[in-house]
Amino acid sequence: MKQIIEIIEAMGQSVIDSIEGIGRVTQLCAQTLAWLFRPPYRLRLLIQAMDFVGVGSLFIVVLTGLFTGAVFALQGAVAFRLFNAESLVGSTVALSLARELSPVLTGLMVTGRAGSGIATELGTMRVTEQIDALYTMAVNPVQYLIVPRFIAGLIMVPMLCALFTLVGMGGAYFVGVVLLHIDQGIFLSKVYWYVDPKDLTSGMIKACVFGGILTLVGCYKGFYASGGARGVGLATTQSVVVSSVLILVADYFLTAMMFE
Repeated sequence: MKQIIEIIEAMGQSVIDSIEGIGRVTQLCAQTLAWLFRPPYRLRLLIQAMDFVGVGSLFIVVLTGLFTGAVFALQGAVAFRLFNAESLVGSTVALSLARELSPVLTGLMVTGRAGSGIATELGTMRVTEQIDALYTMAVNPVQYLIVPRFIAGLIMVPMLCALFTLVGMGGAYFVGVVLLHIDQGIFLSKVYWYVDPKDLTSGMIKACVFGGILTLVGCYKGFYASGGARGVGLATTQSVVVSSVLILVADYFLTAMMFE
């Protein structure tokens, strides 16, 4: 009987924790949106956040984009060779990068580097009571800590996505034209004819949404971290996992809305 009661209590506590989590997320999102356009505007903090999210992620994004385009071109050439359609390699890689691969992989890479860093930084500030100190100094922690990071995610992730697409096409061009000897004119002309501005715009919109997701999740997990060093580590791990899952789920719905 006692074990049954404990099981029921554990189930009930998990439901309560889930409801509290939803309430906290909703409250944090509402506060972030409310403080977006309210002074004081701390430009220095925004520039620092943009440097951390964007400039700090340049290397991993460029490296991932280069080899993503190269591998996709290599695999595409092998597949299209079966149908004597190697000329479609360039357009296929360009469409895949612009619509899906660039925003998704950029979001995942930035999540692993910047999202986890945000959760760790804010989690450390929470367990060392630095966030509580902001309240005592009449400084709103949401505006001071979260808003600059959220705006930085909205701005820098689309820029990294565009760079990912550019570098990925460079890798695809090298593999397709230089290594596999696909005609350069055909390679570029197919890209010109089949890739529309809408394809690039859709990828940028996705990247903007993903940037907002990864920064908000990282801020949320760090802002409400507890339990000392172990709690900070747990918040960091959860922020990466949750952000990655939400990016993939959001990608499906955004794709369904844009290309239905």
